[in-house]
Amino acid sequence: MEEIRILSPTAILGYGFPMESFSEGMKRKPHVIAVDAGSTDPGPYYLGAEKSFTDYNSVKRDLEIMIPAAIEANIPVIIGTGGGCGGRPHVEFCIKIIEEIAQEKKLTFKFAVIQSELDKELIKKKLAEGNVEPLHPAKPIIEKDVDEAVRIVAQMGEEPYIKALENGANVILAGRSYDPSVFAALAIKEGFDKGLAIHLGKILECASIAALPGSGSDCMFGYLQKDNFVLEPLSPLRKCTTLSVAAHTLYEKTNPYILPGPGGAIDLHNCEFTQISDNKVKVTGSKFVPTKEYFVKLEGVKKVGYRTISVAAVKDSVMIEKIDEIVQSVKDRVVNNFESYGIKDFFLDFKIYGKNGVMGLFPGIDNRVAHELAIVIEAVAATQDQADTICGFARSTMLHFGYEGRISTAGNLAFPFSPSDCKVGEVYEFNIYHLMKVEDPVKYFPISYKQFVDGN
Repeated sequence: MEEIRILSPTAILGYGFPMESFSEGMKRKPHVIAVDAGSTDPGPYYLGAEKSFTDYNSVKRDLEIMIPAAIEANIPVIIGTGGGCGGRPHVEFCIKIIEEIAQEKKLTFKFAVIQSELDKELIKKKLAEGNVEPLHPAKPIIEKDVDEAVRIVAQMGEEPYIKALENGANVILAGRSYDPSVFAALAIKEGFDKGLAIHLGKILECASIAALPGSGSDCMFGYLQKDNFVLEPLSPLRKCTTLSVAAHTLYEKTNPYILPGPGGAIDLHNCEFTQISDNKVKVTGSKFVPTKEYFVKLEGVKKVGYRTISVAAVKDSVMIEKIDEIVQSVKDRVVNNFESYGIKDFFLDFKIYGKNGVMGLFPGIDNRVAHELAIVIEAVAATQDQADTICGFARSTMLHFGYEGRISTAGNLAFPFSPSDCKVGEVYEFNIYHLMKVEDPVKYFPISYKQFVDGN
């Protein structure tokens, strides 16, 4: 085989894609349709709460196009990080959708499911052996951190996918995965250069985000040869340029020349990007450098409380000028009001949009203020009732807070919604973001198979 052709329909399963682009992709006779279904980008909540951050109907829409097309073309479909986070409940979310599609369309295929959620006792054993280490900026963990985690997943490499392909799977659904592995697995199985395959996968995972104009809801096509790969967007509205592809190569990386992953890293020092047509870019020089030992990344979350928020707007120029001292005074008033009532351990924050609501997290940012502000009052406490109490009191205190120069007595805040307070629910945070040394890249990612015949 001189070339592997890979169709990436969308940046994340459920984000959608134009049928015209998908049809163009199928005309190019891909050897595999691959899609990334998840990310940690939406934060720790979804892993802890057993929920997908993509909608059921949106995911089903994408899959009921992809799976029948792949079966008709006699090529595999590979889905990574099922359900958005890759834990068992998230994988089950996707299993249910695939089973529905198989039944409704009376499909025949071999279905492989690869799990990635790990048992806590395994991780504690690895920890005791010295085989778990922090991934910067995480700190070392102890057994208590493992016990506090709601669930822990590990990022698999391409090896479990290759095993499922070798066992004849037509549709592969996996838990948490190193994103490029989903796209690189078939190529590596067929003997193509691993460095080029993973680099290509790194770009294909985000589909047409690497094109101009970029889009996470459009298809991208990859051609992998023995010593290069070529990227082509499938919509006439988009083009790949050397700048857009090189820029995306830097995406989500701390080092512009090294792309680490399970079992090694891609060295990009000798990588070259060449414009070979108006909308195609060729890439050469990517090299895989294996590590002496094989590590997988662990992601775990713990529950820290419950959240309530209130959104309000401010137009008064005098209040805007004094907003920092008003916020501090409201915080002090909340603490004073409830310290004798037994509610002490809570988090209260005011995100001020229009005054570094986004960039305020970074030091040294120019403290410019707009002529109007949006304020998000956030309270996190041990129970939902306590969070409701803290947020409600902070909101009412700020609403009627008397500051120097205030003229109106009717209220300081404008609320876009009624009720003004929103119960957001459980709050989670990442407490495990570590590397675990493994002796076998497949051992901890069990694979199960199911044969569908006419949907049954």
